[in-house]
Amino acid sequence: MLIISNNVAIPDDEIELSAIRAQGSGGQNVNKVSSAIHLRFDIQASSLPEFYKQRLLQLKDSRITKEGVVVIKAQQFRTQEKNREDALQRLQLLIRSVLIVQKARQPTKPTRSSQRKRVDSKTRRGQTKSLRGRVTD
Repeated sequence: MLIISNNVAIPDDEIELSAIRAQGSGGQNVNKVSSAIHLRFDIQASSLPEFYKQRLLQLKDSRITKEGVVVIKAQQFRTQEKNREDALQRLQLLIRSVLIVQKARQPTKPTRSSQRKRVDSKTRRGQTKSLRGRVTD
C-alpha cells in the first residue's frame, strides 16, 4: 500500500511493476540481470479521489500519457529493490505535487518614486554611454 496522505492510499494491485534490463554501460551484469523497474499506474482506473484524478490529468508532465497512465522507469540503482522503492517514491511525489494549490497572483503597480528612479538611472546610463563616443575637435 502506497500512502499519499493521512486519508489517501493506493492499494498495491493498482500499481503495475515489472522488472526490465537497465540501459547504459555496466558490463556483463547489465546484460543478464533485470534490475530496472518499469512502473505503470492508471489514473482513471485508480481509487484516488476525483480531485486527485482531475489535477493529475491536467498536469503537463511527460510521464503521463494521453490515456492517463503514469509511466515511471527507475534504473538509478544496481539492485531491483532500491529501484522499486525509487519508482514508488517518485509516484508518491508526483501525486503529492497536485495537492499544492498555487495562490492567485495579485497584480501590483510600481510606486511613483520607483518609476522616477528607474527613468533617472536609465538617463544617467545613457549619458555615460554617450561619453564613450569619438572625440571630435
